[in-house]
Amino acid sequence: MQPYELSLTDASRAVERRELSPVELAESVLGRIAAVDARLCAYVTVTADAALRSARQAGSEIAAGRWRGPLHGVPMALKDMIDAAGVPTTASSRVREGHVAKQDSAVAARLAEAGAVLLGKTHTHEFAYGLITPQTHNAWDPGRVAGGSSGGSAVAVAAGAATFALGTDTGGSIRVPAAFNGMVGLKPTYGLVPRHGVTSLSWSLDHVGPITRTVRDAALVLAAVAGHDPRDPASLATPLPDLRLEDSAADLKGVRVGVPGTYYFEHVSAEVETAVRAAVERLGALGAELVDVDIPMARHVQAVEWGLMVPEATAYHEETLGSTPELYTPEVRVVLEAGALVPAVDYLRAQRARTLIREAWAELFRRVDVIAAPTVAVTAVPADRQTVQWPDGTVEPVADGCLRLSAPANVTGVPAVSVPAGYGEGGMPIGMQLLGRPLDEATLLRVARAHELADGQEGRLAPVAA
Repeated sequence: MQPYELSLTDASRAVERRELSPVELAESVLGRIAAVDARLCAYVTVTADAALRSARQAGSEIAAGRWRGPLHGVPMALKDMIDAAGVPTTASSRVREGHVAKQDSAVAARLAEAGAVLLGKTHTHEFAYGLITPQTHNAWDPGRVAGGSSGGSAVAVAAGAATFALGTDTGGSIRVPAAFNGMVGLKPTYGLVPRHGVTSLSWSLDHVGPITRTVRDAALVLAAVAGHDPRDPASLATPLPDLRLEDSAADLKGVRVGVPGTYYFEHVSAEVETAVRAAVERLGALGAELVDVDIPMARHVQAVEWGLMVPEATAYHEETLGSTPELYTPEVRVVLEAGALVPAVDYLRAQRARTLIREAWAELFRRVDVIAAPTVAVTAVPADRQTVQWPDGTVEPVADGCLRLSAPANVTGVPAVSVPAGYGEGGMPIGMQLLGRPLDEATLLRVARAHELADGQEGRLAPVAA
């Protein structure tokens, strides 16, 4: 096994025990980037020289007995919405051409303090305003979409071109590409991870979180980046949950898993439904109590998501949209211009509806501890496909098909994680989404870890040939 093939947990153990040096690990991952990224286009910027300098520093510190923790000397990538001092933050847009971050974002600073090694920046849909990341190719089939908008981060991790990565999630942008590329994608509770220094899409819906190969890896990254930051008005000043995961967590006795009878299994492909229902049954076999639930106010979720996101995105881009509209791609420019036409009263209605939805979900979580459902209604579609047609004749745009099942967690702010749950036609990955109570990432990750152990596919990389 090559070092780039190691999960974060395994790489960390090898580095801590001095069985593998941070330089050897970084060189292996950088070599993997050189071998595969020309075809996958996961990265917009690779900071190889700086990464090797950081790796050498980490190696010296560890040799001197100053091991900082599980991320020390481990190479990672940041979505190109997240500032790192001295590195461009382009948001994959010509609008940001020549922009170089003057200081670290809160999460980049915390990762640097933990000793992580920055490899570079990964592609996003322009300003994260989309769910396919058109520049990047799926790690399992380059002819299919990567998912988005954190598609570059997911593909990099899936291909062994990063040991872990950070993404952002406004309507599913961590979980969708994680599902499409067979990775673990965690959207934490709203406000748990600070967003200072992160380019906004929609400030009341934006989250930052990890994309990793395993659930345990995700817990390690979340523990490093979570915590209050007064520079983010939404940042929560609450104690961090205990995120330590033991393999004994495979016993789920006493955990109530909600199985939706509405919304989440409607207009879902047969292969996705079959795989996710089988995964849910495995949770029951591990001792979880399976509870039938209905999703409250389901028909309002997408309208509320768009009603919040569209005007907030337009407000963020108001100045550059007025001064240099030609620098945006036509696709994104049209949506931003449309946001200016949303009446203030409609935005306020969306805010009021979100409050009602949150209250209804809080009541739902008095009955269950987590909800288990598909992450996306389909596996990754061919890159040239614009719509998905369902057996009842309904036609749905690909972006809506991606957003529909992930949006509720953004509207409500509850934590959600996508975990691999099998493979469909052509060997394409399928994701199961677990949603939990606010700030109860510990239970959410415990259930996700139990599934991962039972599934037997922990840490599997995409079969990308060098």
